[in-house]
Amino acid sequence: MRRRQVRGSVGIGLRREFLADVLAQQPAVGFWELAPENWIPRGNEAYRQLDQLRERYRLTCHGLSLSIASPDALDESFVLQIKSFLDRFQIPLYSEHLSYCSVQGQLYDLLPIPFTEAAADYVAARIRRVQQLLERPLVLENISYYAAPGQQITELAFIQQVLEQADCQLLLDVNNVYVNSINHGYDAKQFIAGLPSHRIVYGHIAGHTEEAPDLLVDSHGTEVCDAVWQLLDYAYQQHGVFDTVLERDFNIPPLTELLQEAAQVQLSQQRADSEMA
Repeated sequence: MRRRQVRGSVGIGLRREFLADVLAQQPAVGFWELAPENWIPRGNEAYRQLDQLRERYRLTCHGLSLSIASPDALDESFVLQIKSFLDRFQIPLYSEHLSYCSVQGQLYDLLPIPFTEAAADYVAARIRRVQQLLERPLVLENISYYAAPGQQITELAFIQQVLEQADCQLLLDVNNVYVNSINHGYDAKQFIAGLPSHRIVYGHIAGHTEEAPDLLVDSHGTEVCDAVWQLLDYAYQQHGVFDTVLERDFNIPPLTELLQEAAQVQLSQQRADSEMA
C-alpha cells in the first residue's frame, strides 16, 4: 500500500439551487464538481457563469451518461463533446460511474455491471478507448447497487481488474461502500483496504436513506451519517488524504448548511494528517 502524505481539498457538488449564492458570496470551498451534461446544452450564459467560477475556484467534472459498460457501441461523438468542454474550461479531471445506463436508449438509472472477468475485460477496453479520445485519464466511481446478476467474482476483485487492465483512476465513494456493505453483507473496511492507493484520485461522501435495517438507498438526500464519517476517517488512514466532494442532490439545504457539513470533511482530513505526521 502506498500512502500519499498530501493533505486533500474539500469540494462540493455544484447545483443550480445555490449557484447564485456561490457567485455572489464566493465561499471558501476548495473546488466545485459539476456534471457536464447539465451545462453543455445551456449555452453562453452558463459558460459565462463557469468562467466566473473558474477565476476563483478549481473545477472537476463528474459525468452522468457515458454508460461505460453498455452493450451499445461507445458514443465517441459524445466523448469528444465532453473533451471539448473539459478543454474549454481547463478541467483536468473527468470522472464517471463504473456502471451502464443505456441499452438501445437511455435507461435513466445506473445499473451494475455483472461481476465477471469477461465483463471486466470488456469495460477495460472501452475505458482505454475513452482515455485515447479524452487525452486524459478516466476516473471511475464505485457505484451503489442492489442486485448482482451473474456474479462470478467479488465486487472488489472486479474493480481491481478493471483499474489494472484499463490503467485508469478511481473515485472512491465512501458512502457507496457503506451502503453496499450493509445491503450485501461484506466488511466495508476490508473492501476499502483492498483498493489500490495509487489509483485513488479523489472521493465522494454523501447521505443515504434507511429503508430497512438491511436495505440502504444511496439517495444523496440526507446528511452524512456517523458510520460513513468513521469510514471516511478509515479511508484516509489507509490511503492517505485525498480530495473529497460532499454530494447533495435532493432535499438541498441552504448553502450555509452545506458549507458546515463540508467543514466536517476538512476536520477528518486534518485528523488524518496529524495521525500520519
